[in-house]
Amino acid sequence: MESDLILHKLNRIEKHIFALKPILNVEELADYTGFKKSYIYKLVHENLIPFSKPNGKVLFFERKKVDEFTSKRDEIERRNRERSHRVFFKEKVILL
Repeated sequence: MESDLILHKLNRIEKHIFALKPILNVEELADYTGFKKSYIYKLVHENLIPFSKPNGKVLFFERKKVDEFTSKRDEIERRNRERSHRVFFKEKVILL
């Protein structure tokens, strides 16, 4: 029981440290954003998220750029939800 509490606190500390690091790898980015690693690789493959690959193998992400990416992504999703909500509402009005 006590060891679970210690592990929980260590995990919280680790997540706060990620927020301070300027450069993250895939594992750290997954923890930082909550994205699955497979989703991160998909974003990289589609060149949607800013990344660097200085040695040709390991992916790195600048935390600042990731923050900008996620805020833009959240804004786009919010607009899409509003737009689809308005379209749904218009269809309801037409049907009545």
